[in-house]
Amino acid sequence: MIESQRHSYHLVDPSPWPISGSLGALATTVGGVMYMHSFQGGATLLSLGLVFLLYTMFVWWRDVLRESTLEGHHTKVVQLGLRYGFILFIVSEVMFFFALFWASSHSSLAPTVEIGGIWPPKGIGVLDPREIPFLNTLILLSSGAAVTWAHHAILAGKEKRAVYALVATVLLALVFTGFQGMEYYQAPFTISDSIYGSTFFLATGFHGFHVIIGTLFLILCGIRQYFGHSDQGNITLALKQLHGTGIFVLLFVSSIGGEVYEGTN
Repeated sequence: MIESQRHSYHLVDPSPWPISGSLGALATTVGGVMYMHSFQGGATLLSLGLVFLLYTMFVWWRDVLRESTLEGHHTKVVQLGLRYGFILFIVSEVMFFFALFWASSHSSLAPTVEIGGIWPPKGIGVLDPREIPFLNTLILLSSGAAVTWAHHAILAGKEKRAVYALVATVLLALVFTGFQGMEYYQAPFTISDSIYGSTFFLATGFHGFHVIIGTLFLILCGIRQYFGHSDQGNITLALKQLHGTGIFVLLFVSSIGGEVYEGTN
């Protein structure tokens, strides 16, 4: 902390990462749309955008770690602000998935004449909930148990066990993501197949996206825990929030899954 500074707040230095992240997100979005509509160069632009986003995430996290660990800018007041910001982020995620849940429930409980007055809509082949969906549910619950193990290990001061638990959580998350990709590949319907396909792919897709982001977050926590320069309080809060988010998303996706899979019975 600079000695001449007479307050507890962190006035960040100018950084190129916000604009680079914005450009990466723009390239990813435009490239994704081009790829979905089979435009030439769409896959290339999408790949470049994703690489640019991942690079921005890496160097931005690197700067934040330097500011907190080496430069001492993350005072108690700054840490409190970061906690409040993360809580508000979780609240926004609750509202987002609630909207998807509402769309699915509205369409399934009162099917309109445009989809044949039945749910699932006429002509839609549904996935068997006893196969990959059930297996992925078990994997997600197992990852929740592993991250809880990591949380208790951190509270007990057992850093090596915490690293093992975080590695197990990350591996389970990667397996979950792989099975979800397999499920998408084998799905007999697409996102354009009425409200059924839209709600299914939006809900499960954004849930999978959150799993990927959480995986990256936990990898970072594991690396910091391995090198022993992490802040126990911040990692404990992050694990609690990620665990709570996983439980909430699991409940909502399970509810949506129960509705969209009811046609199999």
